[in-house]
Amino acid sequence: MKQIFNLFDLKQKVDYKTEILSGLTVALALIPEAIAFALIAGLSPLTGLYAAFTMGLVTSVFGGRPGMISGATGAVAVVIVALAKTHGPEYIFATVILAGIFQFLAGVLRLGKLIRLVPHPVMFGFVNGLAIVIFMSQLDQFKHAGADGSLQWMSGGALWLMLGLVGLTMLIIWGLPKLTKAIPSSLTAILVVSAIVLGLNIDTKTVGDIASIQGGFPPFNIPQLPYTLETLTIILPYALIVAGVGLIESLLTLNLIDEITETRGWGNKECVAQGTANVVTGFLSGMGGCAMIGQSLINISSGARARLSGIVAAVMLLVFIMFGAGLIERLPMAALTGLMIMVAIGTFEWASLKTFSRMPKTDVLVMVLVALITVLVHNLALAVLIGVIISALVFAWENAKRIRARKYVDKNGVKHYEIYGPLFFGSVTAFNEKFDVLNDPEEIIIDFSESRVMDMSGIEALNKLTERYLKVGKKLHLKHLSADCRQLLHNANDIIDVNIIEDPTYRVAVNKIK
Repeated sequence: MKQIFNLFDLKQKVDYKTEILSGLTVALALIPEAIAFALIAGLSPLTGLYAAFTMGLVTSVFGGRPGMISGATGAVAVVIVALAKTHGPEYIFATVILAGIFQFLAGVLRLGKLIRLVPHPVMFGFVNGLAIVIFMSQLDQFKHAGADGSLQWMSGGALWLMLGLVGLTMLIIWGLPKLTKAIPSSLTAILVVSAIVLGLNIDTKTVGDIASIQGGFPPFNIPQLPYTLETLTIILPYALIVAGVGLIESLLTLNLIDEITETRGWGNKECVAQGTANVVTGFLSGMGGCAMIGQSLINISSGARARLSGIVAAVMLLVFIMFGAGLIERLPMAALTGLMIMVAIGTFEWASLKTFSRMPKTDVLVMVLVALITVLVHNLALAVLIGVIISALVFAWENAKRIRARKYVDKNGVKHYEIYGPLFFGSVTAFNEKFDVLNDPEEIIIDFSESRVMDMSGIEALNKLTERYLKVGKKLHLKHLSADCRQLLHNANDIIDVNIIEDPTYRVAVNKIK
């Protein structure tokens, strides 16, 4: 029973009014996004709406970050669009189920902690790029279908009307919190602008102009496709990418919400919840999804901190689909567009621009590159992966340059090399250059008290170095190797011959030259 209370946050103080109103605001904001992402993937609008409902409900109840919103996302839509065109929706449902299984296993195996490997410049680039993507996606609302069916920019009165309504929405969202925080400014803006449009019978673009949201409860459906090895080879690559993209975006969003709320979510629990949600979504005719940073920020900025807001958002979305489609389809897109533009403005890390002159150039490069890839390719996982790889290479290069050697000859004529810095694949060349094999005395000691052997490249470097000294008849000792370094050398005995003389004084070497 205690676990059930914890699950629904009933032990913590919950502001039910804020949670419910925030959930209602999020539900309204989910509709155009879910429809748009479904259309991007080449699927019916209801496929996206069903995904928004199931993903939102399951992750709100079982997820590792109360207040975070999940649903159908563009990141997943971009991945599955090719499969949708070539094989149809049934293959999409099977792919989403398989991706969910992978995500569930990632949580069970506690792989969520790998998000710690994402450096802060990558986070900055991810957030800034996503803010630009959210803003640019709203520009389509300032276009209309031309005579030839293509989208063309609005002009004249229609454009000024759209700009005015969007501006009014943004003004209310910005200004109302300065007067009162009794009700969410986002919901107030939507209601006020909608009342003006409907009350004055203003002719402007509405939700219904995008697509109808009329539907029933998500139908249970076992994917109708041949269960063969050939089918698995078709969907497996897409499932792996969907699983990876979904987890990366969800865990990054979780970290962002953690920073904003100064609380801590549970990455592994979120992985399990995302996986469970995608499995359920696949069986309930949804396109799959992950955490949505825009809607999550709407929820958090409205004051929601508990699971209730996400549950309300998902349930109200289903209510709109089943019973309120006629009313929701009359909502002006200007109100929702203004809301999302304010989300984009709030998402962008403006403080990151001030750090350009103070951050290392490589960090600035990574931040800008991740943002550009996010904007140009719309693939958040790829952008983050490239950013992490570049950051790792830069880190390896900087550490490779830090290896040093202090040299001196003691009163007994023994030459000492005191090594500083890690010995690994990046520093092997610089390490080898420190030694003067031909001119060194008959006995040499290498002191590793300020260094560590990190990998197989380091072991091989020691092996080659001992061979060089052996050829000229000189003795080599190792001193102050840490326990893990000695174990690493010991484990390598079956792979390579670590030619190091055992020194009875230091008792740290592992083998004897024969």
